[in-house]
Amino acid sequence: MIPTRLRLGVNIDHVATIRNARGGDHPDPVRAAQIVAACGGDGITAHLREDRRHIRDEDLARIQAATDLPLNLEMAATEEMLAIALRHKPHAACIVPERREERTTEGGLDAAGQHNRLAPIVARLHDAGIRVSLFIAPEERQIEAAMRLGAPVVELHTGEYAHAEGQDVARELRRLADMAALAAKNGIEPHAGHGLTYDNVQPVAAIPQLAELNIGHYLIGEAIFTGLEPAVLKMRALMDAAR
Repeated sequence: MIPTRLRLGVNIDHVATIRNARGGDHPDPVRAAQIVAACGGDGITAHLREDRRHIRDEDLARIQAATDLPLNLEMAATEEMLAIALRHKPHAACIVPERREERTTEGGLDAAGQHNRLAPIVARLHDAGIRVSLFIAPEERQIEAAMRLGAPVVELHTGEYAHAEGQDVARELRRLADMAALAAKNGIEPHAGHGLTYDNVQPVAAIPQLAELNIGHYLIGEAIFTGLEPAVLKMRALMDAAR
């Protein structure tokens, strides 16, 4: 079933990044979550990294208590993060690749090459009633791996599209559209995210099979100039217009 309304999940990690730059409690990512909820966002995404560079452990429960929006916890495939997910029971857990030295998530999870490592983690999350998502490159082999793992959701990495130039833009957009269609055809709900902006979001939002976009860094950056509510509302309007 093709969704008619495209959901917007807002990643609030970088509110916490600014907070952590000086320590203390300001700006509070919980306040950001409340603003997103108040202006019509559909979900909150937060990435609890191994080095806790932005979101902290205690932020998770505070975010869950502060808003009824579903929490999408981005997490590495480690026993530590699995235990945290099972304790907090977010609505969703999106398994992402993670390297300590990277500035942000670079590329998609190699679900095809890490099946044996991922399978027990996916199973335990599923058994706990947590919706499992795999953050993958828009590649057929990765969609097939998600099928074998029984993941109900994939989030297609849009970074290659976001950074493409010239004729490569259309090629990367075609890849996203084809893999979203392949996922949906096989009963997997396709989402997308990474590097999306006001300028490049609409062609992705127009892909009919996509059910959700997750956008963070750009919106927090725009919020510095306009405020978070206007930034979210503008992105929401662009997405709606594309549909």
